[in-house]
Amino acid sequence: MTDDRVPADESEEPGDQAGGGTSRTPEATPGVRAARRPLTTDPLELGFTPRKPVPWLAPFLLISTGIRTLLAMLFGAYLDKRELQNAFDGGIFRQVGPDGGLWLDYVADLGDGFNATYSVAWLLAQPELEVDGHRLPRAQTLVMGGDQVYPSAAYEAYEDRCKGPYQAAMPRSPPERPTLFAVPGNHDWYDGLTAFLRLFVRSRDRHFGGWGTGQSRSYFAVELPADWWLLGIDDQSGSYLDDPQLSYFDEVARKLTARSRVILAVPAPTWVKSVDHPTAYDSIDYFVRTIIAPTGAQVRLLVSGDLHHYARYAGPDRQLITCGGGGAYLYPTHQLPERLEVPPKDTLSRRASRTRPYDLAARYPEAARSRRYSWGIFARLPLRNPGFTTLLGTLHTLLMLAVAGVAANPAGATEQRVFSVPLVMMLVVTLLGAAFFAKPPSSGGKRHVRHWLLGVGHGLAHVGLAALGTWAWLNLPFSDWPWPLPAVAAAVLYGPVIGFVAAELVAAYLLVAGAFGVNVNELFAGQGIEDAKAFLRMRIDPDGTLTIYPVALDRVARDWAVNPSEAPEASWLVPKQPLRPRLAEPPITIR
Repeated sequence: MTDDRVPADESEEPGDQAGGGTSRTPEATPGVRAARRPLTTDPLELGFTPRKPVPWLAPFLLISTGIRTLLAMLFGAYLDKRELQNAFDGGIFRQVGPDGGLWLDYVADLGDGFNATYSVAWLLAQPELEVDGHRLPRAQTLVMGGDQVYPSAAYEAYEDRCKGPYQAAMPRSPPERPTLFAVPGNHDWYDGLTAFLRLFVRSRDRHFGGWGTGQSRSYFAVELPADWWLLGIDDQSGSYLDDPQLSYFDEVARKLTARSRVILAVPAPTWVKSVDHPTAYDSIDYFVRTIIAPTGAQVRLLVSGDLHHYARYAGPDRQLITCGGGGAYLYPTHQLPERLEVPPKDTLSRRASRTRPYDLAARYPEAARSRRYSWGIFARLPLRNPGFTTLLGTLHTLLMLAVAGVAANPAGATEQRVFSVPLVMMLVVTLLGAAFFAKPPSSGGKRHVRHWLLGVGHGLAHVGLAALGTWAWLNLPFSDWPWPLPAVAAAVLYGPVIGFVAAELVAAYLLVAGAFGVNVNELFAGQGIEDAKAFLRMRIDPDGTLTIYPVALDRVARDWAVNPSEAPEASWLVPKQPLRPRLAEPPITIR
């Protein structure tokens, strides 16, 4: 393979190649690279701490994520580092394999729990995969399509949830010296791209595990074999394309011809999101109309992550693929629209772009399996989110004590005033919180009548549960004990029980609401399903034929063993039970 990068010094230690920018010893800090092959799975040996899946309904995480999202929306333009990147070298890269063709991998939404993230990273790092009778050599180019880390873009999170697992999967470069390019997603933007730029936009002699980092900005252009091009754009979480980026791609467009074919890697599948948010596709449409179309080149493939599943829409001129199965919790497929109009008919972009129909050609997991996953919310929600269950138990216990205080003292004016104020406040908070919890599946989508009906109904159900719990409490002997013994009994006995019941009530609401397209993300985020992962392995032949192999993994590994191999590029850890990848659908060929 040839490219424009300056080769890294192979004498570097793995810890230096990973590039944390500091010179700490792994014995002192678990968050840095180990300088030798680990002998155990201890974090001090690995150089990072394998993390459990993110508990997305944990109270503090919900609050912090909401604050980060709000800050990104309010101040994203002021924290935009893309304008500063204009000072960086905006080169065009070239990737060609030794046979004149190229193997190319695409993975997205990867930095979550260790088992899922490392299972995918391990498959990507293997010299060859045998998948449904197809021999798929390791790719010479890897594209990370966004959301390389969860839940925030803190450097420590990148270390433990992304860079560490990929370092362990391929600690040193193999002979073909694969190259990595990355597109930032919305979670990468939570710190204004600070950590992303530090990890992926570096001097060209740096490595990300065994993959060399090639790009010099948060967007890139790569010339591929047979006049194929890979363009990765950064639209700041659906905001806009900045002027330096447009100028960069204007220069790239000078090299495109009517024979050129383009693979466009974007942060989110806005062709799907535009169903609820019609203007979501505008940035991509503007880019294709103003940058690529005037050259006569054709965009044959749009690929994105952000939605954590595999889905392909086929149209008359291109394929639209969502493949966000790199490690994050599974997102459902059974509610995907069967047909899309791209660009959407009710946007201004249709005046300049001819709307075309795209049909849902394949999805993974299959619709029936996705529906079955929905029912797992009753078991997984309290198991994956104990903090959420505890919060519900605490709120219901306080609400019960307030109601019980009023009920036990109907004639006591002083006691009634003391308890009636928090009672009214908590009832209002319960109703409003449940109402605003009901939201469309995509940000920017409009709330309809069904959202308010489901939200208010959910709130009233919790009020009813509180009334039932209060009735049960008043019929128990604890309520007659002298204060503060009732409060202690309520915290020790009533709280855990009512918390579990309330969590199951939330699970029931999410299942019902999900059937109406409301809180679909929360229905699956609350479960944190690690299985059903996917990535793309693509082959560009010297004659220009592009073949896409959507590799699916039904079950990720849960147990790992230290790899005794001494080969420098061999994975540090191997699965104790073999991983069994398969194709999500037959290979897709674009000629």
